[in-house]
Amino acid sequence: MSATVDYSYQTVGFHFRVSIPDGEGVDARFQSVAGLEVQFDTENIKEGGENRFEHVLPVRKKYPDLVLKRGLVSPSGLSELTKWFNETFGETISIKTKNLDIELLNENHEPIMKWRVIHAWPKNWKIGELNAEKSEVLIETLELNYNRFVFEKV
Repeated sequence: MSATVDYSYQTVGFHFRVSIPDGEGVDARFQSVAGLEVQFDTENIKEGGENRFEHVLPVRKKYPDLVLKRGLVSPSGLSELTKWFNETFGETISIKTKNLDIELLNENHEPIMKWRVIHAWPKNWKIGELNAEKSEVLIETLELNYNRFVFEKV
């Protein structure tokens, strides 16, 4: 059953899931995903005799880190992403790259848009501040480096 998108309304960005293709299960508990961004590095070329402007040429694409945030889950319910980070930052350093799928979902929990993050690896793992004076959810931040992402048709 494929989802259809009604292009007469703007898409909301609060219902999504993150998964590892060919992996075990989906992780939909993230409160935010940031870093799906691409831009060109540029090079300025000055042309001899032309003083009015410089030519700005694209050189290569660059991508920022992908940042996933969520409320900390209990160790008994370790997600596949948490296991991957634990292996990477464990006793022996084991950096393995994986692809990730980030899917925007409709009200029936069906994907309407999908981004495949290519060749990602864990870069930073942060647990929020433990503070007895605040009554807040403990936030886990997973930061990944990646080569590129592609927008895929659903």
